[in-house]
Amino acid sequence: MTKYHFIYTLFFVFLTCNTSEKNKNTDKEITEVETVETPTLNLDQANRLAHLPISCINTEYPNKLNQTIGSASDLKTPKELHPAFYGCFDWHSAVHGHWSLVSLLKQFPALENRAEIQEKLLQNITKVNIMQELVYFEGKHNTSFERTYGWAWFLKLAEELHTWDSEIARALETNLQPMTDLIVNKYLEFLPKLNYPIRVGEHPNTAFGLSFAYDYAVAVGHQQLMTLIETRAKDFYLDDQDCPIDWEPSGFDFLSPCLEEAALMKRVLPIEDFKSWINDFMPELYNNDFDIAVGEVSDRTDGKLVHLDGVNFSRAWSLNYIAKDLPEFHHLKNLANEHIKYSLPSIVGDSYEGGHWLGSFAIYALNSIEK
Repeated sequence: MTKYHFIYTLFFVFLTCNTSEKNKNTDKEITEVETVETPTLNLDQANRLAHLPISCINTEYPNKLNQTIGSASDLKTPKELHPAFYGCFDWHSAVHGHWSLVSLLKQFPALENRAEIQEKLLQNITKVNIMQELVYFEGKHNTSFERTYGWAWFLKLAEELHTWDSEIARALETNLQPMTDLIVNKYLEFLPKLNYPIRVGEHPNTAFGLSFAYDYAVAVGHQQLMTLIETRAKDFYLDDQDCPIDWEPSGFDFLSPCLEEAALMKRVLPIEDFKSWINDFMPELYNNDFDIAVGEVSDRTDGKLVHLDGVNFSRAWSLNYIAKDLPEFHHLKNLANEHIKYSLPSIVGDSYEGGHWLGSFAIYALNSIEK
């Protein structure tokens, strides 16, 4: 055997072994891992969490408008600009604050302050107020306002109303519909123009924006939006490999770029295709001892540093979505529980910097736990 033949043979053996080892993950024997100390969203917890949006959806100041001003006539108060969603510090937090209340009302008929909550929802989400919101979004200087994070939470609110069988939900959904149609159209216009996904751990993250929009499209049967998101998700992410989860989180992250992407692809791929894709993208998820440390918050009065409580909740909902109906990923539920348990005790009664939005993240994370 020549020297070159020998070297080639060694390389072939190494490549074959490496490929075989990687492919073993998809056929790995499932070891039952018991989920322990699972957090629960019970009535007591719901009553505690409801106080956060109750106290902020009509709190106008402090406020971060994120507005592009075209002239002096644009200088108006938050409530004048956004009569439906002016509270909770910024527009998107006001939107998911309303989502929080709808979600809790839907799940807990005996929720405290139920009448007060319903009254607030009906006072804010009126036809007149929504039409004024439309005026802002259709203005030439703010056409990309809240793209796509606020858009995503708005469709999550619309989805929650659509799937709630109640008279108040029908009234609110009807009032919201013109804005819902506008947000859907914004997705349909924007996604074909987006050449590259945005992979940050904050608001513009593309995978997060697509996941919530996809959930809405599935819930209401909007086939055009579903198909577009499926196509764009594959365009952006299908060839991704070896996501650097060890680089997460960055100092201000409230989303996990790796896990948000994985949760999106679980939505849009057939299950066997997803299992093959995740084996290339994050093969370590197959390991029963896979672990990532929680994001540690050093100062919850700092509006940016407290983002790391958000990353714990969003990691949890992504991990739970990945594990859903896939026994080989059952162990990820324990990791999700650890992340929720770290941040949940700190968000009620804490500073406004986190309380105005973290309640929504906590509720969505708790909702992601299989009953």
